[in-house]
Amino acid sequence: MAAWSSRKLLRDVLLKRVVSNQLPGVRCFSSAPKSAPKIGHYSKKGRLLTGATIGLLIAGGAYVSTVDEATFCGWLFSATKLVNPFFALLDPEFAHNLGVSAAARGWVPREKRPDPSILGLEVWGRKFSNPVGLAAGFDKNAEAVDGLLALGFGFVEVGSVTPVPQDGNPKPRIFRLRKEGAVINRCGFNSEGIVAVAKRLGAQHGKRKLDETSSASPSSNNEVKHGGKAGPGILGVNLGKNKTSEDAAADYVQGVHTLSQYADYLVINVSSPNTPGLRMLQGRKQLKDLVKKVQAARDEMQWGEEGPPPLLVKIAPDLSKEDLEDIAAVALALHLDGLIISNTTISRPDPTSKNPLASETGGLSGKPLFNLSTNILKEMYILTRGRIPLIGCGGISSGEDAYKKIRAGATLVQLYTAFAYGGPALIPQIKAELAACLERDGFKSIVDAVGADCR
Repeated sequence: MAAWSSRKLLRDVLLKRVVSNQLPGVRCFSSAPKSAPKIGHYSKKGRLLTGATIGLLIAGGAYVSTVDEATFCGWLFSATKLVNPFFALLDPEFAHNLGVSAAARGWVPREKRPDPSILGLEVWGRKFSNPVGLAAGFDKNAEAVDGLLALGFGFVEVGSVTPVPQDGNPKPRIFRLRKEGAVINRCGFNSEGIVAVAKRLGAQHGKRKLDETSSASPSSNNEVKHGGKAGPGILGVNLGKNKTSEDAAADYVQGVHTLSQYADYLVINVSSPNTPGLRMLQGRKQLKDLVKKVQAARDEMQWGEEGPPPLLVKIAPDLSKEDLEDIAAVALALHLDGLIISNTTISRPDPTSKNPLASETGGLSGKPLFNLSTNILKEMYILTRGRIPLIGCGGISSGEDAYKKIRAGATLVQLYTAFAYGGPALIPQIKAELAACLERDGFKSIVDAVGADCR
């Protein structure tokens, strides 16, 4: 009833604006000033155009008021495809910032349709309505969490967040390889810093709690609710170190102390290729020392019944078999809660090697990264014997891609580059395709398919 009323209101507003001449190019003769020429003076073509416009508005308003909510929601997501060509004309970083601002202001469609039940799962005691998330790097400063979750992602990861604000590397630093469906970036952890992000997440958290309290009803307590501290979806916070910092562990510990209260999970990012020396922290001894210090910082804080947020490490795809064995050993020995596989690559897999932009320094993401990151994912699943939840990230642009990641060992998956190219309409498409893949192969749930290719 509320949805019908909102659509009826939209129709009435459109008609009101037609009557009051508030729509560009549409004139209502009954409200014309006395000095205006009479109707008969208008050309036949002008009268026909005006009549047709009014007719379309009335028909459109009538349609909006009668369609069901699911159909209307699908129409809104499909309509976003019309905007993608406009974004493609803009500078990549400007387009990125514009997208974040649009999501922050709620200028994006809201997913009202329930996810297919086959996509639901529980990880770390958190209930996910679907396993498709948005990777870190898009909403670096937690400006658009609510808007992005409303798009239908099962979870959103913000960051990387550094302790002290920093501008990152000089511009230009993002390059589109459109033909290959790829992007090269060398942003270098541009961040507003943990204080600004903490204030933003704190305000969002307070507003969400207030809304939940005011809308609580006796019947809702018996319903199975998905989501976490961010409301309808799960929120991850990705932590980074400052470029000039000499004590990496201290940076990550500071991030934990300041931001963990707002996070459903935390990520130690030691795999960006754009911060000098960062990837050295993936070595066995360095990683072990770092994880132990960060775990200790998290565990010494006061937590309620839900306990502390899970701690994950995000690794690079450019690792040797020995590197992977070391990381797996540390993850198992320290009972790490998860691994994200993977970050961007410094290699230039075909066909990107032939693109003139391939010579730009930075990390490559998108379709050309898919095989490399999936192979690393599968190897890590085998090395950890399926005991640690893995998030598959790198090159996913379809439901079939997401399914392959899951079969290779991923419990959850993340998008970024494909979302930048495809926009909001890609999200429901991937979820529908993923559900179809599971049903096609006889799986009753996501969990049943995890690591299927490794058995």
